[in-house]
Amino acid sequence: MTAELSPRAERFFLLTLAGIQFSHILDFMIMMPLGPILMAAFGIGTHEFGLLVAAYSFSAAVSGILAATFVDQFERKRLVLIIFGLFGVATLACGLAPGYSTLILARGLAGVFGGIMGAMVQTMVADAIPFSRRARASGVVSSAFSISTIAGVPLSLWLANHLGWRAPFVFIAALTVVFLIVGLRFLPELHHHLSAEKRAHLLSATFDVLADHNHLRALLFSSLIIFSGFTVIPYITVYAVSNVGIAQSDIPIIYLFGGAATFISARLIGHWADKHGKVEVYRRVALLAMVPTLVLTHAGVVPLWGWLIISTSFFVLISGRMIPAMAIIASSAQPQLRGTFMSLNATVQSLAMGLATTLSGFLTSLDASGHIVGYPLVGYVAVAANLIAMWFAGHIVMHGKNA
Repeated sequence: MTAELSPRAERFFLLTLAGIQFSHILDFMIMMPLGPILMAAFGIGTHEFGLLVAAYSFSAAVSGILAATFVDQFERKRLVLIIFGLFGVATLACGLAPGYSTLILARGLAGVFGGIMGAMVQTMVADAIPFSRRARASGVVSSAFSISTIAGVPLSLWLANHLGWRAPFVFIAALTVVFLIVGLRFLPELHHHLSAEKRAHLLSATFDVLADHNHLRALLFSSLIIFSGFTVIPYITVYAVSNVGIAQSDIPIIYLFGGAATFISARLIGHWADKHGKVEVYRRVALLAMVPTLVLTHAGVVPLWGWLIISTSFFVLISGRMIPAMAIIASSAQPQLRGTFMSLNATVQSLAMGLATTLSGFLTSLDASGHIVGYPLVGYVAVAANLIAMWFAGHIVMHGKNA
């Protein structure tokens, strides 16, 4: 059974989760636009920068496996706030890191807790919100991505330009403290998933999840969606500056436009998914997303306004797929195993991110003039993964009203 919340309590619950989501999404997102600044600060190349991004993803993958052994044995609110607090400490460590090596270690630590956070937020939404409103609720929480691009990334870049690369991480750590206090006040206790029955061993829930073929299909679906996006996403800023001719100072404008558009579209897509069917809406948005994916990865020199149209369409549709998709994925889990399932989902998503980023690094290179070569091939790989994910979406069984 889902926890019964009044409309007011549900609204504050979702906004609080969106704030928590905002903090750890911004922590992950800021690394990509900070790329040129970090490369200059440490005197590193693209491969070393890629390790900074991958450290977070691969650590999140490992933590997801570990979290799957215990998350369903604890009350949701207490576990989320503890992990969120540890995430804040790890993010502060990023800002205090004295050099490149220690920054990699701190990024890995942030990934350990950030990966679990994403899974727990989606688990709480699925636990507390009825199936009929779940996609809309996911749209509210997903607005954290939009707000982070509208306000978080431009503000973080401003801080980095004026106070140094450490400032954004200190800022995010301060946000963590704020949302910890808000979470203590507005997050409800969720413990209906707890059972008096003792498990045979720590991995019993994990084995139960993996023994369900529907869970396996949902996990593969999830990894394909993430893979199709993150083959392209990490290199957008570098490609825009080196190939398209966009000035580094104009990068915040790109995130501002993309974030503002997705802030509006996220709720609309969530509403459409609840009204017209989650699989149907997912497939339509995913199909449309292939157009800006191919245009973006094949673009030559274009004016800023042209790139804004391309990149904004990409952000809206690529992130828009995730709203009905996450409702499908979360609803595929057996309710008593949802926390374990979502932790494993975070693992496969993090692995998909790391593998996609690594593969794109092998498919692309810099020529003598500093331009990225091979990005169109990355676009084709993304489209292929997207098409396979669209096929998988129709083969996942969702648990309905009582999920």
